[in-house]
Amino acid sequence: MTDTPQPPPKPRKHRIFLVDDHPITRAGLAHLIHYEPDLEVCGQAGSAARALTDVATLAPDLVMVDISLAGGADGLELIKDLAARHPRLRMLALSTCEESLYAERALRAGARGYLMKQEPTEAILAAIRNVLAGEIHLSKAMEDKILRRAVKPASAPLAPDVAQLSDRELEVYCLLGRGHGTRQIAAELHLSVSTVENHRAHIKNKLHVSTAPELIQHAVEWFHNQPA
Repeated sequence: MTDTPQPPPKPRKHRIFLVDDHPITRAGLAHLIHYEPDLEVCGQAGSAARALTDVATLAPDLVMVDISLAGGADGLELIKDLAARHPRLRMLALSTCEESLYAERALRAGARGYLMKQEPTEAILAAIRNVLAGEIHLSKAMEDKILRRAVKPASAPLAPDVAQLSDRELEVYCLLGRGHGTRQIAAELHLSVSTVENHRAHIKNKLHVSTAPELIQHAVEWFHNQPA
């Protein structure tokens, strides 16, 4: 009597953990990933504290982190914390903030890629698989920008003092450049108005700007001079 051949075992799915303070965004990503034969969502968190706890318990293959979290939490700081606790963990930064402003900061924090939330679904899935494969995922425009900087002559002028800003200050500065007011920035970054005002004061000090109108003009001009 011959043995009935057994079907080959199903390949193990890559486990994805989602960190985003917007439940609708998490639900959309989870729905997208659910239908992929090689991917599954193993957990979700809406805060940095919950993410640190659950990632340690669930041991996902990849964590997708929104860089602006509720309660004023900084997703870049979460990436740094996760990288310190789990050196082999792969992370993909996900944000509405411009790639040209935050991609390199996300990579320095420990992420292996940066993705704009506005990207189409196929681009999101490609980014996930690229990072899982051990690659660094950036848009073609961002890759070109980094390469251009690498071959720039040593005598080229230095970047504006914006490089001195902290990650959170850069977020505020970027939104000022996009024409957002203090209350709008506070709502978007989940901060108090007074906290945003403190960030504005620190930015003015670092950029040697005296007045609020001058700061806004500086931010708008700088923002619109950034490469796409």
